[in-house]
Amino acid sequence: MATDIKVELSEEFAVRIVGCYRYLCSDKAEYVMSKQLLRAGTSIGANISEALFSESDSDFIHKLTIAQKEASETRYWIRLLNKTDYLSNELADSLNEDCTRILKVLTSIIKSMKAKENAFNP
Repeated sequence: MATDIKVELSEEFAVRIVGCYRYLCSDKAEYVMSKQLLRAGTSIGANISEALFSESDSDFIHKLTIAQKEASETRYWIRLLNKTDYLSNELADSLNEDCTRILKVLTSIIKSMKAKENAFNP
């Protein structure tokens, strides 16, 4: 199922975010922004997983929209941590690339689902 692939992508990303959080705390002694990154970055997959058991198409769209917002916030924290020299350009670019990939997939699914919903409710 295509959704399983999205869950897998978001889980792999969450694992990377957890590793980044550990690095930021242990090597850089950065605790505030890294905690925000951890919260937002792991929330993406949690919301996608929750969407799999949604009660309706509208609920599914809503859960994925929350995941989309968390992905956008995650990109913000990655940029800020990079601009404040806590994350190297290479690591920030890699994390941002993965997050952007997830964001694009979420946006595509949301648009498709909204079009489907609108087709049945003119």
